[in-house]
Amino acid sequence: MAGAKEFEEPDFGRFKSGQRRVVRLSEERLVELGYLNDDRKFPLLIKPAADNVSLTSWAASNRGLLENCLSKHGAILFRNFDVKSVGQFEEVIRSISEGPLEYNERSSPRSQVSGNIYTSTDYPSEQSIFLHNEQSYNSTFPMKIFFFCLTPAQRGGETPIADCRKVYERLGPEIVRAFRERKYMYVRNFGDGFGLSWQSAFRTTDKATAEKYCRKNEIDFEWKGNDRLKTRQVRRAVATHPRTGEQAWFNHLTFFHVSTLEPNIRARLLAEFTEGELPNNTYYGDGADIEPAVLNQLRDSYTAEEVTFSWQVGDVLMLDNMLTAHGRRPYAGLRKVVVGMAELFEWKNA
Repeated sequence: MAGAKEFEEPDFGRFKSGQRRVVRLSEERLVELGYLNDDRKFPLLIKPAADNVSLTSWAASNRGLLENCLSKHGAILFRNFDVKSVGQFEEVIRSISEGPLEYNERSSPRSQVSGNIYTSTDYPSEQSIFLHNEQSYNSTFPMKIFFFCLTPAQRGGETPIADCRKVYERLGPEIVRAFRERKYMYVRNFGDGFGLSWQSAFRTTDKATAEKYCRKNEIDFEWKGNDRLKTRQVRRAVATHPRTGEQAWFNHLTFFHVSTLEPNIRARLLAEFTEGELPNNTYYGDGADIEPAVLNQLRDSYTAEEVTFSWQVGDVLMLDNMLTAHGRRPYAGLRKVVVGMAELFEWKNA
């Protein structure tokens, strides 16, 4: 891609799902690189090629390789390694990054599992979660997000992913131009009985502390009485990846728009609130409504690039959060997939 930075990477051109490339370390065959299928070379699949290969140790010794692989593919699935516990998962994150981050400026309910490892959004199992990039609405966001499967669902529960570079390429130039020029506005209403409270979102019970956070992060706010808070933040929709120089569709404007909600949830909310009082909604950066046809094209572009796979016990999925969006499919039975985020990055540098 024009303008992209050069970086070393393995030769992925020759191997397919049935042909594994072996990465050698100290003359030992330790891991195999491949794909889940030939049609979508996404995510990259890394599996042990020998017994008793420690993912933590191997990853720590091969950070450069993993960074190059992640920049090329946007997503890496580690499968069949001996990762069995949340503690081991946290060690894997530390071997690849500086360690998991605290979950701040929250927009979805998560439960803390251990340290800075959290459940992967505590929405009811019958609901789907649309594709999005973690915390793209924040002025700072994690560059990496990790998922670990302790218990796959009995049915469903996949974590669909999509390459945001390809989503960007699918969009018409007029849509891209409009959002480059106008940006988008994310509006939140707290304290009306739906969604997170402002205390949960900002992790404080002190109004002055919440206000300080808002000012620091370019969030307009107003108190509406009875402990109710309304915020507005204008953010960009396109990011330039700091490592590759590529353009990615990186935002929450589709995810948070009321029209993206499942029909029964949307109907319930619109029966309860005026549009301006909805828990979450998005607009053009100047406050104008986003046209339905534009939102339909945005959703179609994500869906066209969506890739899914079934979770297996012990799977670890690492995403470049700027290059890859993720979501969740509805599921039946017990499902336990936990999440860790790493490497804070500032929007102003994208």
